[in-house]
This record gives sequence, C-alpha cells and structure tokens, in this order.
Amino acid sequence: MFYEPRKKDHGLAKNPFNSLIIPRPIGWISTVDDKGIFNLAPYSFFNAVSYSPPTVMFASGVGSTEDKTKDSARNVELTGEFVCNLATWDTKEQMNQSSATLPPETDEIALANLTPISSALVAAPRIAEAPVHLECKYLKTVDMPSWNENDVYKVLFGEVIGIHINDDVITDKGLIDVAKIMPIGRLGYNDYTKVDKETSFTLDRPA
Repeated sequence: MFYEPRKKDHGLAKNPFNSLIIPRPIGWISTVDDKGIFNLAPYSFFNAVSYSPPTVMFASGVGSTEDKTKDSARNVELTGEFVCNLATWDTKEQMNQSSATLPPETDEIALANLTPISSALVAAPRIAEAPVHLECKYLKTVDMPSWNENDVYKVLFGEVIGIHINDDVITDKGLIDVAKIMPIGRLGYNDYTKVDKETSFTLDRPA
C-alpha cells in the first residue's frame, strides 16, 4: 500500500505511523514546577541524539491546559531541568498510570505509588524504582511545523549532566546487563515490548 500522511488516506482502522517507527524507547520524564509539585510522564517520542556531550530529546504534544503545553514541557522550560528515568518491565504499570491526563497540581509520582528521591545536580526528583536516571540540563526547544492546532509538537533537548546506575545491573566486566534491567519500549497502538536475554543479540561491526 501507499498513502500520503497529509491526506490521511491510509484506509486502515488507525493511523499506522506509530506502528512503523518501532520499538521506541520511553523517556519517563520527571520534573518539578515553581510551586514544588512533582510531575512524571512517559514520552515515547524520545531518544539520545549525541554522545559528547550526551544529549537526549523528547517531543511533547499539545496539552489540555489553557496554554496548550503539557506539564513536563512547561516545567522543563520554566526550571531548566529534568530527569529521565528508565522504564522497565517491573515498572510498566506505574509508567502507564503516569500517562493519564491530569491537572497540573497532580503529583503523578504519588499517584502511582512511586518513591521520589533527590537528584545530585538538579531539583527534579528521581524515581527510586527505576534502575537508571539521567539528570538533564535543558538546552532548547524546537517548535515543529503543524497542520492544525491539535497537531502541535515541540522537541525539548537536554544535556545529560549526571547519570545514576543501580550497581546490581553492572556486570563484573564493567558492562550494563540490559537483560537484567528489562527495559520496555513502545510499539504502535497500546502495545509495548521488552528487552531480555531471549530478545537481545550481538553483531560485531565490520572491520
């Protein structure tokens, strides 16, 4: 089949785009607002974009508040900080719960019965139940072109200035045991996947 996204002429039950760019890592972004209220939300339009300095990005869609900005994006732009927590198989239910559309004064960390812990370099909290945390300093926002007011996306970039790794997931050889972490990724629709020892494999690069 062939279709043009602008024309929305795919003829399928749902837009297939999100089911084609897969799997997507989940940026489980924690922030704090100017009143000290914690916010936590998962973003599957998320990835690393550079290595030195280490930099990540997440794309935020239109929000439900008057300014049409999601709480995570608003807090990041306001405070200049955020933390990316690694979502895993063990935290999948809490991750999903934190995706709900809620008023800005709602603390999703408390709502999902998660444990906030202090970061080393930023004010935004970390999630104790996550085995990896990336403390990030906000760099900039790039507003994306949109077809209409309901298709508004902004991409926020942050430099990773501090990294926490649970010692239990570091091997004797000094490598990260991804199979022990069992991170999850987003597929299309309401589907997800996980990485474990059965689904991961190694390919040596050509010389």
